[in-house]
Amino acid sequence: MSIVIITGASRGLGASMARHCARRGFGTIITYRTGQQEAEQLVAAIEAEGGKAAALPLDVSDIASFPAFCAMLRDALASVWQATNFDALVNNAGHGQFAPIANVAEDDFDALFRVHLKGPFFLTQTLLPLMANGGHIVNVTSATTRVATAGVAPYAAFKGGLEVLTRYMAKEFGERGIRANAIAPGAIRTDLGGGINAEFETMLAGQTALGRIGEPDDVGRMVAGLLSDDNRWINAQTIEVAGGYII
Repeated sequence: MSIVIITGASRGLGASMARHCARRGFGTIITYRTGQQEAEQLVAAIEAEGGKAAALPLDVSDIASFPAFCAMLRDALASVWQATNFDALVNNAGHGQFAPIANVAEDDFDALFRVHLKGPFFLTQTLLPLMANGGHIVNVTSATTRVATAGVAPYAAFKGGLEVLTRYMAKEFGERGIRANAIAPGAIRTDLGGGINAEFETMLAGQTALGRIGEPDDVGRMVAGLLSDDNRWINAQTIEVAGGYII
């Protein structure tokens, strides 16, 4: 059984990714920062459908905690799957902070940097020894790297950096058969940044070729498919999952 780690998976996009990966036969390790109850409920739901899953606490912005997380991961791999390695890592955890450039506070800038770029960089570095050869890394970025949206400059800039990092991961890890891709969701119905109200949803749907905003399962299904062997020749790409947003 292939095993995938999905960060920030207690709710939203990450939870959908976990459910769809489990339905495709992946063992699924979900991480959470504050949503322990939601994470445990998700594990129970996956197990009720016949899958195997585990939930581990992780603050992606706290680099110093990564060695301890790695130790917990080793224990979970051994106890749940009798394994020593995992096969895929989805760097999904994140949060939104919205303000025009003129009003962005340094602390908010640094917090976004830690969770959206620095965290994925060093978490991937920490976990590489436990990743099986032939594995896969998926970095979750954003359609805001292509379409400038007022108020999200730091968020978009770090997501753009993560897309560049994805190509370097593919280049440097290729000798181990590890591929790396990024997915860039458009407007999705989640609670990121406070969610989307009806007026904003109508505007976003009008800017999207398919005439609606996305649902978490639109992204969850795509990630599960990308991780499968069906797409094993896709590498070093950023794939926008946005229904044709502002084209």
